[in-house]
Amino acid sequence: HKGIKVKPLVGPSSVILALMASGLEGQRFCIHGYLPVKPAPLKKALLKLQEFSKKRKETQVFIETPYRNLSTFQTICKTLEGGTLLCIAANLTLDSEWVKTKTITEWKKLPTPPIKKVPTVFLMYSY
Repeated sequence: HKGIKVKPLVGPSSVILALMASGLEGQRFCIHGYLPVKPAPLKKALLKLQEFSKKRKETQVFIETPYRNLSTFQTICKTLEGGTLLCIAANLTLDSEWVKTKTITEWKKLPTPPIKKVPTVFLMYSY
């Protein structure tokens, strides 16, 4: 717009790395960035993304501020259908990298994932 040249640099993108590692649909996906913070709007947004995933057959990708990861994860587990797949990708490119894809039902049976205050990408796919 002002004649300033912008040049993209080569480097890892946590969203794309998470998508690659998730095992979810990689041909069709939608990146949403941050979802609403407050519980009611967050639940509404999650249900909307679940519907988008079903209708469009695409992976829905979003991120969260590290200090809200656990509350977001808990809301996801309380809100989404049991068969919906959720991938959590945390600390990508670090030695402590952690990526797992499970159904919501499976996540509910597991200990809380180690995502407290660490950079995390959430990905979901619903049939």
